[in-house]
Order: sequence, then C-alpha cells, then structure tokens
Amino acid sequence: MTESIYALKGIRHCYGDLVALSIDDFAVAPGSIIGLVGPNGSGKSTLLRMLSFLEKPSQGEILFSGSSEESSTRSARLHVTLLDQEPYLLKRSVMENVAYGLKVRGMRQGYAIRVKEALSWVGLAPEEFARRQWYELSGGEAQRVALACRLVLHPRVLLLDEPTSSVDATSAALIKEASLRARQEWGTTLVIASHDWPWLHEVCDEVFHLFRGSIIGSGMGNVLFGPWTIRADGLAEKHLADGTAILVSAAPNEKSMAVIDPRSVSVHKAPAATEGRANTLAGTISALALQKHSGRVLVTATVDSIHFHAELSSTEVRARGVFPGEQAWVCFRPEDVRWI
Repeated sequence: MTESIYALKGIRHCYGDLVALSIDDFAVAPGSIIGLVGPNGSGKSTLLRMLSFLEKPSQGEILFSGSSEESSTRSARLHVTLLDQEPYLLKRSVMENVAYGLKVRGMRQGYAIRVKEALSWVGLAPEEFARRQWYELSGGEAQRVALACRLVLHPRVLLLDEPTSSVDATSAALIKEASLRARQEWGTTLVIASHDWPWLHEVCDEVFHLFRGSIIGSGMGNVLFGPWTIRADGLAEKHLADGTAILVSAAPNEKSMAVIDPRSVSVHKAPAATEGRANTLAGTISALALQKHSGRVLVTATVDSIHFHAELSSTEVRARGVFPGEQAWVCFRPEDVRWI
C-alpha cells in the first residue's frame, strides 16, 4: 500500500473564537491531483497554508511522508510550495525572481537552464521576459512568473489557491497546462482550491467539499446555500432574482446548506420534457466536461449565478442538444436534497 504524502489527524485550527478548520482524518496520495471546493470562508486557504507548513494547527498533527517530525523541519518545507491567488514578486527582474528559490537552496551556479525551462512552461519566452522588471508585467504575466518561481524548484507538492481566478483566459490556460505538466513529468502532487468546477472534475482524482472548516463530502455534488424560507407545508424555498424559487425538503434552519447528487439532476433543452417537475429552472449551459473515471459527461448549467451539475451520457448530451451557450431547463425533486 502506497504511503500517503499527507495524513491529517484530529486537526483543529482557530483564529480567536472562530474555528477555521475541523478535520478529523484526511489523506493525500503521492502523485495525485486533489481538488478543494467550497464558498469563501470555508477553510480552503487555511488548509492550504497548513499543507505548506506556513501555519501550524491549534490541535492535531500533519504527517508528511509518514513523519510528523519532518513536517516541521526545513527539509519538508523545501519540498512543498504554494501559489496564492495574488502573485507576490520581489522588486527585481523576472530572472532574479525565478532563480531566487534555487539560490536559497544553494544552487548559485548553473540555474539559468532551470529558469529558462520554467519560464517556457508558463508560456513566457525567456529571451523576452528574463530581463523584465516586476513592474513591467501584466497581471496574468505576473501570475505566470509566480508559478515559474515554484516550478523551477521541481516540487514534490504544488499547492494552488485560486490560481486562475484573476487572470486573462490565455494565462489561465497556460497556468493549468504547466501545473498538470509538473505532475506528468515529475510526479508532483497537486492540491488545487478553485471555483472552476468543470476543470477540477476533468483533471482531479478526487474533489472534496469544504464548508465551515469541515470536509463534508467528495465528488461534484450540487451545493445550495440559504437563506431559506420555511413554508407552512414544511417545505423550504429559496427565492431567485427572476422571481422563481427553488423548492426543497424541510430545512433544519434558514441558513442550512443543501447538497444534491448530480445523478438526481436532469437537464433538458426542451421545456416540454420537464412537465410535472417540482423544480424546473431556466438557465444556460455553461460547460461540458468529460468525467475522468466514468466516461460520462458532467453538464454544468447556470441558473441565476448558481451552478448546477448533472451527469449525462454522451448520447444523452447529443440527443437533448445541451451544448454550451444554449438555454436549458434544470430539474430535480425537493426530496433529492441532503442537508448539511
């Protein structure tokens, strides 16, 4: 059995009276790609900082390659690197920024080849960008340089915190491609926190949901947040901006979170196919992604800024005509929700 590169046991982390993380047991296999999803404030960034050893948990232990002692040493931290959403660059040239980590690790000669390789991976021509200063970069270029600073180290673990949320489409594609290449070429373990659900489901071995600091499940479940209005018949509803409402089974309270299995959600192009469904919501198909393991297609439809995911076969996708940019109707039963 392969030893986990990370094993978290009894983790509790607090900021004052606020419990930011509460994870009893969590493991990451070496060379795997793990996705983290959840609303802002759910604990994703805190968990990544723990995995990068930038913060120590208030309680519990983090084993790295089977050793709790190693996780607190400089040796372990040298194998792990974190890319934040906002790039931080030193006030110096691109070459000096990317080479900095190597120099800190004692490589003060022969680093130019590694720097050029890292810049090429993120789509920045070394002959053009190596001498540029940090202030001469666009936002997308700065984020790619920040990733090159990590890739040049050939890390065992690359942690990514919303790496593409504030960059242009070209930079986002290059960041995604370079990150996956690290896994392919070096066996780097990737842990990615992102709101880009279709991409995560396409590339990750497993996707975990965080809510209020806890891992509440895995897979591409649909998540619905309150506030909920409790009706006289015991059901609950969430009102949308267009005047429609989502109807669900009795909510524990108005701030509860509902989870719906994608297999319980149906997406149709023709409204006639949705007749008699308690929840029939008009939206737009925003993405299609082939699922890594099942071979089925994950269809993402956006309804009033809420992303719904449904699993269809490729035959069903073609037959129903549900393609990106097309209007569609999302259906599910009130009793299909699970409350968290």
